[in-house]
Amino acid sequence: MIWQFVVNGLITGILYSLLAIGFALVYNTTRIFHIAAAGIYVFAAYMFWFFVAKAGLPIIFASLVAIALTMLLSLLSETCVYRPLKNKNASLNVAMIASIGAMTVIINTIAMCFGNETKVVESAILQPLAFGDIIVTTPQKYQALVGAAVLALFMFTLQRTNWGLRLRALSADETLFETLGYDTKATRVLVFLVSGAFIAIASCLTVYDVGLDPNMGMSVLISAIVAMIIGGVGKFSTCILGGLTLGVLQSLTVYHFASNWQNAVTFLVLLILLFLRPQGIAGYKQRTV
Repeated sequence: MIWQFVVNGLITGILYSLLAIGFALVYNTTRIFHIAAAGIYVFAAYMFWFFVAKAGLPIIFASLVAIALTMLLSLLSETCVYRPLKNKNASLNVAMIASIGAMTVIINTIAMCFGNETKVVESAILQPLAFGDIIVTTPQKYQALVGAAVLALFMFTLQRTNWGLRLRALSADETLFETLGYDTKATRVLVFLVSGAFIAIASCLTVYDVGLDPNMGMSVLISAIVAMIIGGVGKFSTCILGGLTLGVLQSLTVYHFASNWQNAVTFLVLLILLFLRPQGIAGYKQRTV
């Protein structure tokens, strides 16, 4: 029975990893605490639901449209909120408050348009896969396969392409990045587009399994942020390590105790790690000036 919970935890960890990378793409490159990602996550979920349940599109096409629209919304958060503040040399604290405001506007607009009740994308009972005593549902199968493929593609892009090199360079030192002649604005545009794609993929894969409501974004984002911190702030690959660790930890907590202990154990581990190893499991100590 415990292996069923481990498998469930690994699949959940893949979803946390996707969202953590979506958050880390913005945080590592701009140092903005991108709280608006919670609203963007909810927007992606409702776009996915709308194009499946109302427009009648096949799930694959609906997910692609939802991802594209979410990427545009993510870019709007940069062009309409963060970039004007950066041009005025506003502090990162001001940017974070503005991000919270953007999240609030997005979520309340969605609630006004679609209501506050819980919705489901797929109500049919689908045939699960069985591997001995371990059962993998159809949504979990898609979560594992699509999520793992996207993470593998991202890691290849990060390590083997020129864009990945620029992304890591911008994350390391923005001033040096500009001094070497690279276009920071253009790179940030691409960062927010890719961040929106990761947020949308995590959202679509999740709500296909558990449904959606306007208030689900913040709790999921907190878990993703914890996964990023556990893995190690400053790197992108550590989001995967942190996501898988957190997913298995939460699942084993449900196995040994109950589901209402998940958040308590999660933040207890986070506090212990911050005291003993603040740079995370695979992170590195950053210099302070």
